[in-house]
Amino acid sequence: MKTKKNFLWLAFLILATIWILARRNQQTNYYSIKGLVFGTVYKITYEHEGDLKPEIEAELQRFDNSLSPFNDSSVISRVNRNEELVTDSFFQNCFNRSMEISRETKGAFDITVAPLTNAWGFGFKKGAFPDSLMIDSLLQITGYEKVNLENGEVIKQDPRIMLSCSAVAKGYSVDVVARLLDRKGIKNYMVDIGGEVVVKGKNPSNNLWRIGINKPVDDSLAINQDLQTILEISDLGLATSGNYRNYYYKDGKKYAHTIDPRTGYPVQHSILSSTVIAKDCMTADALATAFMVMGLEKAETFCKANPEIDAYFIYSGENGEFKTYYTEGMKKYIAK
Repeated sequence: MKTKKNFLWLAFLILATIWILARRNQQTNYYSIKGLVFGTVYKITYEHEGDLKPEIEAELQRFDNSLSPFNDSSVISRVNRNEELVTDSFFQNCFNRSMEISRETKGAFDITVAPLTNAWGFGFKKGAFPDSLMIDSLLQITGYEKVNLENGEVIKQDPRIMLSCSAVAKGYSVDVVARLLDRKGIKNYMVDIGGEVVVKGKNPSNNLWRIGINKPVDDSLAINQDLQTILEISDLGLATSGNYRNYYYKDGKKYAHTIDPRTGYPVQHSILSSTVIAKDCMTADALATAFMVMGLEKAETFCKANPEIDAYFIYSGENGEFKTYYTEGMKKYIAK
C-alpha cells in the first residue's frame, strides 16, 4: 500500500512538472520586439518560435519607400514631383481605399490636403502662417475628385496637386505587418505602430488584448499617459486621432493639426480625441481623422449609419470638462 501511495505521489509530481514546463514554454513562445519607424515607436508582440524583427523591418522599409513623403525617393514623393511612373501595390491600395473613404465621408478625409497642411506648418514641408488669399488659392488644388489612378499611374487635374497619406498610412502599415504575421501562420499577435493597432487571437495571458485610450491632455511631448479607459479586443484594427499633441499657438490662439480639406482651416470642434475600431487599421485610421474633421454631431450620425464601425469620442464640455460619447457597439469592448 505504501509503495502504491509513493507511486501515485511520484506520478502526480511528474504530471505537475510537465504542466508547469508546458505553461512556461507556452509563455516563452511570445516574442516582443520594439523599434523606431516613420518618426514614431513600434511594438509588436506575437506567438512564434523565432525572431521576425529583420523581416518585419524589411517590410516596413519597403512600405516607407512607397508612402513616406519624407523619403525623397519614395513613390509618393515622385508622384508629388510629377514624375512619370507606375505606382506599386502599397501606393495603389492606399490610394484606392482613401478615395472610397473620401466619398463615404463627403470629403472630410482627403489625401490631397497636403498643400494645406504644409501651409499651416503641419505637413512634410515648412510653411508660413497662411492668409485667406493663400487658403483660397490652395483650395483650388485640393479635392479628391481632382486625382485618379489609371493603370497604376496618378492622373492629376493640376500638376500642383500634392498627396499626403499621413492620416492613413500609419494604420495601413500596421495592416501590412499583420498580414506578414498571418502569412507566417501566426494566430496570436498585437501590432502597434505609434498607437495604431491590430490585434489577433489572445495575449500571452490567454486573454483578450487590452488597449488603453489616453486622456486628451495638452501634451506635445507625449509625456502624459493617463488613461481614460481600457478596451479589450481581438481580431480588429484600432486607431486614435487627436489634436492634443500636435498644435501650436499664434497670437494667443491655438491651432490644431487637423485641417478641414473643404475649408482649408484647422478644425475648431469640441472633439479632443477620436478612437475608431474597424475590421482593418487603415479604415480605422482614416475614419478617426475624418471624425475629427466632421465634429461630434456628424460623426455620431455617420457611426449610426455604419454600425460596422465603432467609435469612442472624448470631447470638451461647456465648462471645459472631459465628456465622452461612444457607439452602442463599443460598450462590449470597454473593460469592466
